[in-house]
This record gives sequence, structure tokens and C-alpha cells, in this order.
Amino acid sequence: MINVFVALAGLALTVPAPAQEAKSAQPSASTPTQAGSIDAEDEAIKSAATARVADWIAASGDNASLPYIIVDKNAASLFLFDATGKSLGEVPVLIGVAVGDDASPGIGSKNLAEIGPAEKTTPAGRFLAKFGLAAGGQRILWVDYATSVALHPIPKGASPKERRRQRMLSPTPDDNRITFGCINVPIAFYSKSVRPLFLKKGGYVYVLPDTKPLEAVFPRLLAQAPMNGGASR
Repeated sequence: MINVFVALAGLALTVPAPAQEAKSAQPSASTPTQAGSIDAEDEAIKSAATARVADWIAASGDNASLPYIIVDKNAASLFLFDATGKSLGEVPVLIGVAVGDDASPGIGSKNLAEIGPAEKTTPAGRFLAKFGLAAGGQRILWVDYATSVALHPIPKGASPKERRRQRMLSPTPDDNRITFGCINVPIAFYSKSVRPLFLKKGGYVYVLPDTKPLEAVFPRLLAQAPMNGGASR
């Protein structure tokens, strides 16, 4: 099931972080925020969909007292929260080349050469992510082991022609679709923030959809309006 791409993911843990990347990966130094909320600096880039999912998680306790991540694919952004819902920062991410919200059947057992362009999607959904072994004995954060989707830094073996670091640091999300489906994050943020939080018990990763209605991916959102006093969906 584990393909060559997973092997690269394992190697990613040893990639040195460029100074610019490390700087961009640091969580906001602003005053700590309330559960489920995002500080003013993050608010400027947070989409309405991200805000709605964050509010729902905080109100419902859907994260089951575990740390969690919200990935907004359209904005190519990741938001990290601790188990209490406190916002720990936002970073840019790289995601699958193809627009789409479902993994192709059998994708987890294919080699890289067998994966077509349309299959390189980052599936949307709610995933219980845990660290586990990849090829070579390295431990990585599996978002969805069955489809070989993991969250990790840029692989060391990634082709320079892909310009992954440049894409990650660009000012717009337009060029952030480059992976086979995995979610690439800045290595400093992964090492200092994500790994310590998720290493012991794991946590939830909420990947927002590209094209599907938000409620189709997160059906429990349908109960959010009554909880929020009848706010429109």
C-alpha cells in the first residue's frame, strides 16, 4: 500500500528549513485567543468556510479534546488549534494538483507512476490523524492511511523543477497545488507546533472541500444554526 511518495514523505523530516521559510512558519505572537476563535491577524485571511467550521468545532466539542487542524484548500492555508480550541497560528500549505474532494478508488496501493493527474487530489473530510510508520521506518502524520494522504514538510526528494518552497511562500494560493495529495507544511511549523501536539494521541484534521457543499462533507454542521441562534447557512 505504501508507495514511493510515502518514502519521500519520511525523508522530509530531515530537510533543513530555509531562513525565510522558518520565519513564515512561526505562529502569531499576538495575545492568546478564546476557544475556536482566530486572532485579528489570522482573521484577515480566514475564509467564511474556515470560520464556520472553527465555530462549529468549538461549540460542539467535535475534536473530542484532541488538537486539531483546519485545512482550507481554496486558500491553501492551514489553521492549528490545541485541544482546548486555542488558535496556535496559520501557515501556507501545498496540496494535491487536481481540484476534487474524493480520493480515487485504490489510490493508496498505486505507485507514483500509476497515478494520473486527475487522481492527485487532497480528499476533503474529517480525519483522525495519527503518527505511524512509513517506508524506511520513519514516522509521519497520517491523515488518511488508506489513501496514503499524510501531512508533512516538503519531501527532500521533491524535484527542484516543482519549486515547492517558492510556491509555498508565494503571496497567493494560485500555485500551491503541486503534490500527489499529501499536505505539505513549513518544516519549522511542523517540527515545533504540529508534531509535539499530535505525537502522543493524534488529533483531527478537517479538510475543507473544493467544490462540494460544506454540509455534504461535514453533515454535523447542519446543527450549527440552532446552536448559534438561528444564523443562516
